[in-house]
Amino acid sequence: MDLTRHRDLAVLVLFLVGVRVVSMIVVAQPGYTDAYYYATVASRVAHGDGLTADFVWNFLEAPRFLALPIASHRFWMPLATLVQAAGIVPLGGLLGDLRAGQLAIVLVAALIPVVTYAAARGLGASASAALLGAGVAGLGGAFAPAWVSVDAFVPAAVIGTAFFIVFARAARGSVAAGVTAGLLVGLLYLTRAEGALFGLALLWLAGRPISRGAGVSGSLVAIAVGGSWLVRNVSLGYPDDLLARAVLLVRYEDFFAVNGPTLGSFLSSPGEVVSARLGALGTNAVTAAMSLLVVLLVPLIGAARRRRARADVGAFVALAVLVYLVQSLAFAPHSVRGSYFHSLAAFFPFAVALAAAGTEEMLAPTRGHLLRLVAATALLGFGAVSTFALGEWDVAFNTPYRARVAAAALLPEGPIVVTDAAAWRWITGRVAIVAPADGPLFAGCAAQIYLANTLILEPAHFSRYDDLYGSQRTDLFTLRSETEGIRIYSLRPENRCIVAFQ
Repeated sequence: MDLTRHRDLAVLVLFLVGVRVVSMIVVAQPGYTDAYYYATVASRVAHGDGLTADFVWNFLEAPRFLALPIASHRFWMPLATLVQAAGIVPLGGLLGDLRAGQLAIVLVAALIPVVTYAAARGLGASASAALLGAGVAGLGGAFAPAWVSVDAFVPAAVIGTAFFIVFARAARGSVAAGVTAGLLVGLLYLTRAEGALFGLALLWLAGRPISRGAGVSGSLVAIAVGGSWLVRNVSLGYPDDLLARAVLLVRYEDFFAVNGPTLGSFLSSPGEVVSARLGALGTNAVTAAMSLLVVLLVPLIGAARRRRARADVGAFVALAVLVYLVQSLAFAPHSVRGSYFHSLAAFFPFAVALAAAGTEEMLAPTRGHLLRLVAATALLGFGAVSTFALGEWDVAFNTPYRARVAAAALLPEGPIVVTDAAAWRWITGRVAIVAPADGPLFAGCAAQIYLANTLILEPAHFSRYDDLYGSQRTDLFTLRSETEGIRIYSLRPENRCIVAFQ
């Protein structure tokens, strides 16, 4: 893109990079399990340890208490980690691993307004309307913290939007565009597992005479990229219970059990299963609407209806609905805990581009100053929501982080068993093992096998630890100290592992 010709866009990009840098004052640590995991493994990759983890965040990565270090990314996808590692290698020594990895994310995030602008222009929006869309997407609203998070949001947003842009050309028969679209599907899959669903759009291209070559070529490239990751996982021994932990959950906390859910346990709770799916359909619909502040839905729907014959718009609508249904119905407990919000990142910039085009068309009969008023209102609205979202992130993640840092000073030496192993591994730098959701007996086994003598329970803990959290002493653990609701227990020396494994 000629930045001289589009100097306003260049200025906007620089301004938004500045906004991201300021946002990093708030997002100064990973914050939550996914991001802690990505950041910790990114540091290991950058320092020559490869895609491995020296902690256990979930037993699907360490079945039967596999010895450390273990192969990483058996559940999550690797691209966000690799992007951060690319920043840590040259800049980690100067900035520290977190900031170096975060800077790499911020540099990729600089492309969000660029691809949004390009998408809006491709959809027929004027330069002014496209610039408005670029500003709105760049600010992010509810996604504002995500645009600087050491997570997969930013790569998904850029890759997903680029896919829809290229897909329009592939649908007109361009084999080169088809190959590029296939590469983007592969990269999106390496970012988020549901990215594989975007490959269905390539199969649709392959079924049309005008775009058969583009569709077939793109599908082969996507399969090659995604298949290489599947080969890696198969060569390591594919987790036996990966699908069960993803699809057969009745309660989310059972995702962290040593013994994964079974088809029998899933079918024995039909009421809970149906209730969870219906609840997820409603919750995720609200999440999607709120990500657009609701007000963008009307121009978005109007623009999509007027362009329903376009391949890129058709693919956007079909994939957005498909991902919503798959997340809500197949992965309900995961989806309402943040998985669906992660998925929306791949759709958000293109949705904003459609809304920008639709807003311009709605206001076409009016005078130009009304469009400027709407533009100013939209930017101020998303700016306000972005600021609010950063404030909420501070409360939700920085407050418990400070409590954990204070508790870490009270820990004895050695490995630890904790509810959020990825977070405590990052904070303490020591071996951390997730406290199995199966309960204290399994925690005792984990402690014995991984040579830990400490169990940490936070106010938010798995339900089978309720009795222990309210006690000072049990047959397995004795309360050692407490701070801000974080209770530190010592493993009693007579502990013996007596549980059975599936």
